[in-house]
Amino acid sequence: MNFLAFVPVLGLCWGFACSVAHEAECEVCTDYLDRFYHSLLEKNADFTPAAIEKELTEVCRKSTGKENRLCYYLGATSDAATKILGEVTRPMSAHVPTYKICEKLRKIDMQICELKYEKKLDLETMDISKMKVADLKKILNNWGETCRACIEKTDFVELIKELAPKYK
Repeated sequence: MNFLAFVPVLGLCWGFACSVAHEAECEVCTDYLDRFYHSLLEKNADFTPAAIEKELTEVCRKSTGKENRLCYYLGATSDAATKILGEVTRPMSAHVPTYKICEKLRKIDMQICELKYEKKLDLETMDISKMKVADLKKILNNWGETCRACIEKTDFVELIKELAPKYK
């Protein structure tokens, strides 16, 4: 009898665990749309689908990296092949949580939830002089920087140490 009373509690916990797993799975989607939603709240924006679509398209114009790729998948960029913005704007206008919106988007296009942010490097605790040149170049590339005069590995290390305060 006690076991049967415990079964519904397990179901609730499992459902919660599932929603947390999907939130972590759709990290770029959830994070980006959550920041976008809160920016709309701060602006006291009109929460109509048309107004949200206009704002999202504008914000996506300035996005880069994985977030720009998400905007492409949603159809909020000028070069997008498909347009599923309505799947974001309608629920958002009804204040549906962003992780729920992303779960629904996942069913439409799995690529949306496959987007992951690159891990942030802690350059203060990390010894970058022991890193490979390819990784040093990748750090500079992520920052939008290039080193044209770099010949030796030490040149890359010095440039990264010089630019690090700018990109913290």
